[in-house]
Amino acid sequence: MGRDKFARQSLGALHTRIKQSRVLMVGAGGIGCELLKNLVLTGFGEIHIVDLDTIDLSNLNRQFLFRNEHIKKSKAMVAKESAGKFNPNVKIEAYHDNIKDPKFNVAWFKGFGVVFNALDNLEARRHVNKMCLAADVPLVESGTTGFNGQVQVIRKNRTECYDCVTKDPPKSFPVCTIRSTPSQPIHCIVWGKSYLFTEIFGTSEDDAPDMDMNEDSDNAKEIENLRQESQALRRIRDSMGSEEFPRLVFNKVFKEDIERLRSMEDMWKNRRAPEALDYDALAQEALGAGPAVAQKDQVVWTTAENFAVFVDSLKRLSNRLEETRANADVGNSTAILSFDKDDVDTLDFVAASANLRSHIFGIETRSKFDIKQMAGNIIPAIATTNAMTASLCVLQAFKVMRNELEKAKMVFLTRSTERVISSEPLRPPNPECPVCSVAQSTLEVDTSRATLKDLVEDLLRLQLGYGEEFSVNSEAGILYDPEEDENLPKAFNELGLKDGSFITVIDESDENAKVNLVLSITEKSLDKDSKPINLPAEITIANKPKAAPVAETNGHVEAGTNGVTNGKRKREADEVDIESANATKRGKVAVTDPQENDILVVDDATDGAILIDDD
Repeated sequence: MGRDKFARQSLGALHTRIKQSRVLMVGAGGIGCELLKNLVLTGFGEIHIVDLDTIDLSNLNRQFLFRNEHIKKSKAMVAKESAGKFNPNVKIEAYHDNIKDPKFNVAWFKGFGVVFNALDNLEARRHVNKMCLAADVPLVESGTTGFNGQVQVIRKNRTECYDCVTKDPPKSFPVCTIRSTPSQPIHCIVWGKSYLFTEIFGTSEDDAPDMDMNEDSDNAKEIENLRQESQALRRIRDSMGSEEFPRLVFNKVFKEDIERLRSMEDMWKNRRAPEALDYDALAQEALGAGPAVAQKDQVVWTTAENFAVFVDSLKRLSNRLEETRANADVGNSTAILSFDKDDVDTLDFVAASANLRSHIFGIETRSKFDIKQMAGNIIPAIATTNAMTASLCVLQAFKVMRNELEKAKMVFLTRSTERVISSEPLRPPNPECPVCSVAQSTLEVDTSRATLKDLVEDLLRLQLGYGEEFSVNSEAGILYDPEEDENLPKAFNELGLKDGSFITVIDESDENAKVNLVLSITEKSLDKDSKPINLPAEITIANKPKAAPVAETNGHVEAGTNGVTNGKRKREADEVDIESANATKRGKVAVTDPQENDILVVDDATDGAILIDDD
């Protein structure tokens, strides 16, 4: 008897389609391990896995493809090896990479029949959502947190996308607490991640989602002081790469700023005053601590060990940033680094910085593992929830592959005495969504010849009929608007626009403004006698919907539904991560959502029970 006999009997003609399918799974963690097992045992012909993370001891209680001997190894590679033994007839390709790497471009996504998201952070989810929309590939999005889980099918122009429903903002902390009077480890972690890291390697404290920058609050004076300190750090940043750089940063934030705070005697009448640290004393004490200290992520480091990790990670990140500046085509934007809880260098820096600050204020220090949980806002999922969610992903994928999208559901798992699995019909796209309500097309560009002027004058104005009021944006920031046209003579490669880059055109006309236009760049050598930019297919750009009048009842504004039923529909995540501060240039960046991160709560007040036999 063949191993797929019962699958053929159960699935009928769909079984052949599954065997011939080529699917992508992004994320090989809690949901990913269960999902990969299901895909392999179901007989999906070719499965590609992308995951940047490595295996931790804490993963082993629920990520069953991994064993103790796999710790510190690539999740994607080990998952391929372990799951491949279940069904040798399935081809598995694994990538220990970031899904946002340029090599995973729109053309690459187009090679898959279905994409499965099994991710644990919102930034990556939003990216995969955008790529699947651009490639017109169905996406099965999933997430779990504790006992709760959620599965959603996303199809371009037919269903809500991941960004159609606004995400709740992350919890923020007053600047006065973060800057002057921290009392908990999380205060020091936010300081290390959203202030110190971004000021040295990113953009600005103004972009920190977990710091309350509301100048109308009592924070105003502290915000001004913070900005003055930020300017001093920016001056120090100019010495990056020098031997003195670690000392200058350390003395600024762990000595000078602390001594200035301590001098405010009234502030410390009823609380412990901070104690500044001495660079030379700690350097002497840390002589025996080498880079291997950072690998001890389950123990709490000593102050000297934190110092050693701080200096070492600062050098590593400085070298990375210098290499990025030297090698990357970033146009007129500034090279930056972003915090990622799965990036060893950035996590080491934040962990050491937070612990040094905790020591200064007499706060309990934490292990790197604990800090990773807190900095990433991770709520570990439960193995059973992961298994059920992964199974629902495959059942929903069956409906997509049968071309029965009308039968697909938004499915919820909840810990309830009444109903554990509930569902609701998929909703149509939100016409005001900044991601899926846009017009999209591929743009063929001879990047060595094409200039921004070719795009603005020949394509947008002459061919597509744009007026005077519009802007052109890349992922790095604004490239053109009527008041900023110095980039017009520059070639695409000078502006960092290359194969796989996205350009967003925003029409800012007062009347009959077009929806945003998102162009995915494909590099192509075009005939020298032809224009260096070409739209390979006709494109229709609709006008933006007119804003509906706000209804009021008894003086109270009624909330719009925007994809929410009776205010009860909420969303996602698998071990959700608070996204690090947005690292794009401030300005008219096209699809930035100020309310894009936080743990979602899954509500069980939805209609319709799912049938497990999957009609």
